Amino acid sequence: MKLLGAIALTAVLGFGQVYEITSPLGTKRYSLPDEKLVVVAAQRELAAHPNSAEAFVKLSQAHAAVWEEREAVSACSRGLLAVGENADLLTERGHRELPLRDFERARKDLSKAVQLSPKRMDAYYHLGLANYFLGDFNDAAEAFRHAVEFAPDDDERINSTNWLYASLRRAGRAKDAEAAAAAIGPEMTNSAPHTLHYLNLVRLFQNRMAEADIVPPQPPRGSTDTEAELGFDTVGYGVGNWHLYNGEAGKAREYFSKVAEGRVWITWGFIGSENELARK
Repeated sequence: MKLLGAIALTAVLGFGQVYEITSPLGTKRYSLPDEKLVVVAAQRELAAHPNSAEAFVKLSQAHAAVWEEREAVSACSRGLLAVGENADLLTERGHRELPLRDFERARKDLSKAVQLSPKRMDAYYHLGLANYFLGDFNDAAEAFRHAVEFAPDDDERINSTNWLYASLRRAGRAKDAEAAAAAIGPEMTNSAPHTLHYLNLVRLFQNRMAEADIVPPQPPRGSTDTEAELGFDTVGYGVGNWHLYNGEAGKAREYFSKVAEGRVWITWGFIGSENELARK
Protein backbone atom coordinates (compact mmCIF):
# COMPACT_ATOMS: atom_id res chain seq x y z
CA MET A 1 0.00 0.00 0.00
CA LYS A 2 2.84 2.38 0.78
CA LEU A 3 4.35 1.76 -2.65
CA LEU A 4 1.02 2.35 -4.39
CA GLY A 5 0.55 5.49 -2.36
CA ALA A 6 3.96 6.75 -3.40
CA ILE A 7 3.18 6.09 -7.04
CA ALA A 8 -0.12 7.92 -6.75
CA LEU A 9 1.55 10.85 -5.02
CA THR A 10 4.18 10.98 -7.75
CA ALA A 11 1.46 11.19 -10.40
CA VAL A 12 -0.45 13.88 -8.51
CA LEU A 13 2.61 16.02 -7.90
CA GLY A 14 3.70 15.70 -11.50
CA PHE A 15 7.12 14.16 -10.96
CA GLY A 16 8.61 10.94 -12.28
CA GLN A 17 7.64 8.74 -15.19
CA VAL A 18 4.88 6.17 -15.48
CA TYR A 19 4.87 3.01 -17.57
CA GLU A 20 2.47 3.34 -20.50
CA ILE A 21 2.90 0.52 -23.04
CA THR A 22 5.18 -2.20 -24.31
CA SER A 23 5.68 -1.51 -28.00
CA PRO A 24 5.18 -4.08 -30.78
CA LEU A 25 8.97 -4.39 -30.77
CA GLY A 26 9.04 -5.26 -27.05
CA THR A 27 10.26 -1.91 -25.72
CA LYS A 28 8.68 -0.41 -22.61
CA ARG A 29 7.51 3.17 -23.06
CA TYR A 30 7.01 5.74 -20.31
CA SER A 31 5.43 9.12 -19.71
CA LEU A 32 7.36 12.33 -19.10
CA PRO A 33 7.72 14.17 -15.80
CA ASP A 34 5.03 16.83 -15.47
CA GLU A 35 7.47 19.59 -14.57
CA LYS A 36 5.03 22.41 -15.33
CA LEU A 37 2.18 20.73 -13.42
CA VAL A 38 -0.16 21.02 -16.39
CA VAL A 39 -2.20 18.07 -15.14
CA VAL A 40 -2.72 19.65 -11.73
CA ALA A 41 -4.00 22.84 -13.37
CA ALA A 42 -6.42 20.87 -15.55
CA GLN A 43 -7.63 18.88 -12.54
CA ARG A 44 -8.41 22.12 -10.73
CA GLU A 45 -10.34 23.37 -13.77
CA LEU A 46 -12.36 20.15 -13.85
CA ALA A 47 -13.07 20.37 -10.12
CA ALA A 48 -14.56 23.81 -10.75
CA HIS A 49 -16.64 22.53 -13.70
CA PRO A 50 -17.33 18.83 -12.96
CA ASN A 51 -20.00 18.41 -15.65
CA SER A 52 -18.14 20.16 -18.45
CA ALA A 53 -17.14 18.07 -21.47
CA GLU A 54 -14.62 20.77 -22.34
CA ALA A 55 -12.95 20.46 -18.92
CA PHE A 56 -12.62 16.68 -19.34
CA VAL A 57 -11.11 17.19 -22.81
CA LYS A 58 -8.63 19.69 -21.38
CA LEU A 59 -7.64 17.23 -18.67
CA SER A 60 -7.10 14.54 -21.30
CA GLN A 61 -4.95 16.92 -23.33
CA ALA A 62 -2.95 17.83 -20.24
CA HIS A 63 -2.19 14.16 -19.58
CA ALA A 64 -1.30 13.67 -23.24
CA ALA A 65 1.10 16.63 -23.12
CA VAL A 66 3.29 14.56 -20.79
CA TRP A 67 2.58 11.29 -22.64
CA GLU A 68 0.23 9.97 -19.96
CA GLU A 69 -1.97 8.42 -22.61
CA ARG A 70 -3.70 5.95 -20.30
CA GLU A 71 -4.78 8.74 -17.99
CA ALA A 72 -5.88 10.76 -21.01
CA VAL A 73 -8.17 7.94 -22.10
CA SER A 74 -9.45 7.56 -18.54
CA ALA A 75 -10.31 11.26 -18.35
CA CYS A 76 -12.43 10.95 -21.49
CA SER A 77 -14.16 7.84 -20.19
CA ARG A 78 -15.04 9.67 -16.97
CA GLY A 79 -16.31 12.56 -19.03
CA LEU A 80 -18.56 10.31 -21.11
CA LEU A 81 -20.03 8.87 -17.92
CA ALA A 82 -20.64 12.38 -16.62
CA VAL A 83 -22.14 14.01 -19.72
CA GLY A 84 -23.24 11.13 -21.96
CA GLU A 85 -22.40 10.58 -25.63
CA ASN A 86 -20.33 13.48 -26.84
CA ALA A 87 -18.41 13.90 -30.10
CA ASP A 88 -15.68 15.98 -28.46
CA LEU A 89 -14.94 13.33 -25.84
CA LEU A 90 -15.17 10.43 -28.29
CA THR A 91 -12.81 12.16 -30.71
CA GLU A 92 -10.37 12.96 -27.93
CA ARG A 93 -10.48 9.42 -26.53
CA GLY A 94 -9.99 7.89 -29.95
CA HIS A 95 -7.04 10.20 -30.53
CA ARG A 96 -5.38 9.10 -27.28
CA GLU A 97 -6.03 5.41 -27.89
CA LEU A 98 -3.83 5.55 -30.98
CA PRO A 99 -0.49 6.05 -29.14
CA LEU A 100 -1.52 3.18 -26.86
CA ARG A 101 -1.70 1.07 -30.05
CA ASP A 102 -5.33 0.32 -29.21
CA PHE A 103 -6.42 0.83 -32.80
CA GLU A 104 -9.65 -1.17 -32.69
CA ARG A 105 -11.03 0.83 -29.76
CA ALA A 106 -9.90 4.04 -31.41
CA ARG A 107 -11.74 3.08 -34.58
CA LYS A 108 -14.90 2.34 -32.61
CA ASP A 109 -14.80 5.67 -30.75
CA LEU A 110 -13.98 7.71 -33.83
CA SER A 111 -16.63 5.99 -35.93
CA LYS A 112 -19.18 6.97 -33.29
CA ALA A 113 -17.79 10.53 -33.24
CA VAL A 114 -18.36 11.00 -36.98
CA GLN A 115 -21.86 9.58 -36.64
CA LEU A 116 -22.61 12.23 -34.04
CA SER A 117 -20.79 14.98 -35.95
CA PRO A 118 -20.64 14.07 -39.68
CA LYS A 119 -18.49 17.04 -40.70
CA ARG A 120 -15.94 16.79 -37.92
CA MET A 121 -12.57 16.94 -39.63
CA ASP A 122 -10.35 15.85 -36.72
CA ALA A 123 -12.53 12.80 -36.04
CA TYR A 124 -12.17 11.69 -39.67
CA TYR A 125 -8.42 12.35 -39.56
CA HIS A 126 -7.87 10.15 -36.51
CA LEU A 127 -10.32 7.55 -37.83
CA GLY A 128 -8.15 7.44 -40.93
CA LEU A 129 -5.10 6.82 -38.78
CA ALA A 130 -6.86 4.03 -36.85
CA ASN A 131 -7.82 2.29 -40.09
CA TYR A 132 -4.38 2.88 -41.55
CA PHE A 133 -2.52 1.38 -38.59
CA LEU A 134 -4.89 -1.61 -38.74
CA GLY A 135 -3.91 -2.11 -42.38
CA ASP A 136 -7.39 -1.27 -43.69
CA PHE A 137 -6.06 1.13 -46.30
CA ASN A 138 -9.22 1.61 -48.37
CA ASP A 139 -11.20 2.53 -45.26
CA ALA A 140 -8.34 4.81 -44.21
CA ALA A 141 -8.46 6.55 -47.59
CA GLU A 142 -12.21 7.10 -47.26
CA ALA A 143 -11.78 8.70 -43.84
CA PHE A 144 -8.91 10.90 -45.01
CA ARG A 145 -10.94 11.92 -48.06
CA HIS A 146 -13.55 13.31 -45.67
CA ALA A 147 -10.82 14.95 -43.60
CA VAL A 148 -9.59 16.75 -46.73
CA GLU A 149 -13.17 17.69 -47.63
CA PHE A 150 -13.87 19.23 -44.23
CA ALA A 151 -10.42 20.73 -43.62
CA PRO A 152 -10.84 24.28 -42.26
CA ASP A 153 -7.55 25.57 -43.67
CA ASP A 154 -4.61 24.69 -45.90
CA ASP A 155 -2.56 23.25 -43.05
CA GLU A 156 -5.19 20.63 -42.27
CA ARG A 157 -5.74 20.00 -45.99
CA ILE A 158 -2.03 19.34 -46.50
CA ASN A 159 -1.75 17.07 -43.44
CA SER A 160 -4.75 15.00 -44.50
CA THR A 161 -3.64 14.82 -48.11
CA ASN A 162 -0.31 13.32 -47.07
CA TRP A 163 -2.13 10.48 -45.32
CA LEU A 164 -4.73 10.16 -48.07
CA TYR A 165 -1.93 9.69 -50.59
CA ALA A 166 -0.18 7.11 -48.39
CA SER A 167 -3.43 5.21 -47.79
CA LEU A 168 -4.25 5.08 -51.50
CA ARG A 169 -0.75 3.94 -52.41
CA ARG A 170 -0.84 1.22 -49.76
CA ALA A 171 -4.23 0.18 -51.15
CA GLY A 172 -2.67 -0.20 -54.59
CA ARG A 173 -4.53 2.79 -56.04
CA ALA A 174 -1.62 4.75 -57.51
CA LYS A 175 -3.67 6.83 -59.96
CA ASP A 176 -6.09 7.92 -57.25
CA ALA A 177 -3.13 8.80 -55.02
CA GLU A 178 -1.59 10.91 -57.77
CA ALA A 179 -4.87 12.78 -58.23
CA ALA A 180 -5.14 13.40 -54.48
CA ALA A 181 -1.64 14.84 -54.29
CA ALA A 182 -2.26 17.04 -57.34
CA ALA A 183 -4.93 18.92 -55.38
CA ILE A 184 -2.12 20.55 -53.38
CA GLY A 185 -1.17 23.16 -55.96
CA PRO A 186 2.27 24.79 -56.25
CA GLU A 187 0.92 27.99 -54.73
CA MET A 188 -0.26 26.31 -51.52
CA THR A 189 1.88 26.93 -48.45
CA ASN A 190 1.82 26.04 -44.77
CA SER A 191 1.19 28.30 -41.78
CA ALA A 192 1.89 25.88 -38.92
CA PRO A 193 5.63 24.97 -38.77
CA HIS A 194 5.07 21.21 -38.50
CA THR A 195 2.88 21.21 -41.62
CA LEU A 196 5.98 22.01 -43.65
CA HIS A 197 7.11 18.40 -43.16
CA TYR A 198 3.86 17.10 -44.62
CA LEU A 199 3.98 19.66 -47.43
CA ASN A 200 7.49 18.57 -48.33
CA LEU A 201 6.34 14.95 -48.42
CA VAL A 202 3.52 15.88 -50.78
CA ARG A 203 6.04 17.72 -52.97
CA LEU A 204 8.14 14.55 -53.00
CA PHE A 205 5.10 12.56 -54.13
CA GLN A 206 4.55 15.14 -56.88
CA ASN A 207 8.21 14.87 -57.99
CA ARG A 208 8.66 18.55 -57.13
CA MET A 209 11.24 17.93 -54.39
CA ALA A 210 14.01 15.38 -53.93
CA GLU A 211 14.36 12.99 -51.02
CA ALA A 212 17.70 14.48 -49.99
CA ASP A 213 16.12 17.93 -49.73
CA ILE A 214 13.31 17.06 -47.33
CA VAL A 215 14.72 14.62 -44.75
CA PRO A 216 15.78 16.51 -41.59
CA PRO A 217 18.86 15.37 -39.64
CA GLN A 218 18.29 12.42 -37.36
CA PRO A 219 18.54 13.59 -33.73
CA PRO A 220 21.44 11.92 -31.90
CA ARG A 221 20.67 9.15 -29.42
CA GLY A 222 19.66 10.57 -26.07
CA SER A 223 18.47 13.85 -27.56
CA THR A 224 15.69 15.58 -25.66
CA ASP A 225 14.74 17.80 -28.61
CA THR A 226 11.19 16.54 -29.03
CA GLU A 227 10.37 18.88 -31.92
CA ALA A 228 13.43 17.77 -33.89
CA GLU A 229 12.49 14.15 -33.42
CA LEU A 230 8.86 14.83 -34.34
CA GLY A 231 10.04 16.29 -37.64
CA PHE A 232 12.41 13.42 -38.33
CA ASP A 233 9.77 10.82 -37.44
CA THR A 234 7.20 12.44 -39.71
CA VAL A 235 9.43 12.69 -42.74
CA GLY A 236 11.42 9.52 -42.04
CA TYR A 237 8.29 7.42 -41.95
CA GLY A 238 6.79 9.16 -44.97
CA VAL A 239 9.91 8.65 -47.08
CA GLY A 240 10.31 5.07 -45.86
CA ASN A 241 6.71 4.42 -46.80
CA TRP A 242 7.34 6.00 -50.22
CA HIS A 243 10.21 3.57 -50.77
CA LEU A 244 8.02 0.68 -49.61
CA TYR A 245 5.29 1.16 -52.15
CA ASN A 246 7.88 1.84 -54.84
CA GLY A 247 9.30 -1.64 -54.28
CA GLU A 248 12.39 -0.68 -52.25
CA ALA A 249 11.72 -2.58 -49.04
CA GLY A 250 15.35 -2.44 -47.88
CA LYS A 251 15.50 1.37 -48.02
CA ALA A 252 12.11 1.55 -46.37
CA ARG A 253 13.26 -0.59 -43.48
CA GLU A 254 16.36 1.60 -43.00
CA TYR A 255 14.14 4.62 -42.47
CA PHE A 256 11.71 2.77 -40.20
CA SER A 257 14.60 1.49 -38.09
CA LYS A 258 16.08 4.98 -37.70
CA VAL A 259 12.73 6.37 -36.58
CA ALA A 260 12.26 3.56 -34.07
CA GLU A 261 15.63 4.39 -32.48
CA GLY A 262 14.12 7.55 -31.05
CA ARG A 263 12.22 8.15 -27.84
CA VAL A 264 9.09 10.03 -28.91
CA TRP A 265 6.90 6.93 -29.10
CA ILE A 266 3.65 8.90 -29.46
CA THR A 267 4.20 10.29 -32.99
CA TRP A 268 2.34 8.88 -35.98
CA GLY A 269 5.62 8.32 -37.81
CA PHE A 270 7.01 6.38 -34.85
CA ILE A 271 3.86 4.26 -34.57
CA GLY A 272 3.86 3.57 -38.30
CA SER A 273 7.53 2.64 -38.29
CA GLU A 274 7.11 0.22 -35.40
CA ASN A 275 4.13 -1.33 -37.13
CA GLU A 276 6.15 -1.98 -40.27
CA LEU A 277 9.13 -3.38 -38.39
CA ALA A 278 6.86 -5.69 -36.41
CA ARG A 279 5.20 -7.12 -39.51
CA LYS A 280 6.17 -10.72 -40.30
